[in-house]
Amino acid sequence: MKVSKLVTTLALSALLFTGCGVKNNAIITINDKPITQGEYDKLIDQAIGQSPFGKMGDLKGNKDGFLYLMTEQRVINQLIIQELLDQEADARGIKVTNKDVEGALKKIMDEMGGREKLAEILKQNGVSPSQFKKDVKNQVRMQKLADSAGNINITDKDCENFYKKNPAKFKNPEQVRASHILIAANPYQIGEDLKAKAKKEIPTEELKKQVEAVVAEKQALAEKLAKELQADNSKFAQYAKKYSEDPGSAKQGGDLGFFAKEQMVPEFSKAAFSAKPNTVSDVVKTQFGYHIIMVNDRREAGVTPYEKAKDSIKDYLRTEQQIKALDELTEAAKKKADIKFMDERYNPEVIQKKLTRQVDDATGGAATREKEKAKKK
Repeated sequence: MKVSKLVTTLALSALLFTGCGVKNNAIITINDKPITQGEYDKLIDQAIGQSPFGKMGDLKGNKDGFLYLMTEQRVINQLIIQELLDQEADARGIKVTNKDVEGALKKIMDEMGGREKLAEILKQNGVSPSQFKKDVKNQVRMQKLADSAGNINITDKDCENFYKKNPAKFKNPEQVRASHILIAANPYQIGEDLKAKAKKEIPTEELKKQVEAVVAEKQALAEKLAKELQADNSKFAQYAKKYSEDPGSAKQGGDLGFFAKEQMVPEFSKAAFSAKPNTVSDVVKTQFGYHIIMVNDRREAGVTPYEKAKDSIKDYLRTEQQIKALDELTEAAKKKADIKFMDERYNPEVIQKKLTRQVDDATGGAATREKEKAKKK
């Protein structure tokens, strides 16, 4: 069970809450304290950059587009929630010491596989160590606030009960550790790229032919690389860094770490789990393009013993209670807060109306009908 990773995920998610923009004009005030344009701009850029939809085109080019509005609504809600919680923490006198921060950083480094691994992940995401330390400090503050508000206490008995009631969560399926090289060949994305580069509109049939030609080129490249690596697999990491279009694994020489069958698309899993160790596969086609796979290691299925899972369970249960406490605290704070929008464009309710209208236009009023049904229940 991967419960221990939740603490790391929470700390990393604090990245979404940071913002110290240059533009200091207020777009929202909460109890007379401002959320600035700069904070919003920084966070929306981060959110778009981290979103898979951000790679599909210029979301900011159409600020009334469905994907941009969804992202904007999430960002604004995050900014409002963080300001409400910051004010609650100030009111309760919540303090974070250097010792608190160092302890949290050590725990994250242990979860991520060491200082170097964490530094590598931060670099890939364009986050400086100093900024991450600030984010972790904020996260620790939120955890302390949750502990203060929720009177959280996880006992050994709680952990034992969770372990006994959730046996499936501690069953570890068979896993393989594999590296891959991806030659991306998504026809839709290729078509969008061709249209973006063209100086004039491309007729549908012509665009289809151009897309097919690019896909064929990519398949030929993948097959060429597979043959070369089947002859000499010692160059796999070198080839992955040079050719792979999977940014997450390319820098690691294609290494994907350990994974179970259900974690990958079926075509990829079938090839990986049937491969002999340290041999290079033939080209495998998936919805993402063409893959060349090399399996490096295997783990048999098994069960994690309680003593080994205990600390992770405690972290998981504490995190669940902290999230619940912060949710309740946020709702209570919202009811008594004086929230003003300098521009109604940034009002989450206004954004929701725009989204509902777009869904209604596309589905013949389905969003409104569902909302009316929910009211009647």
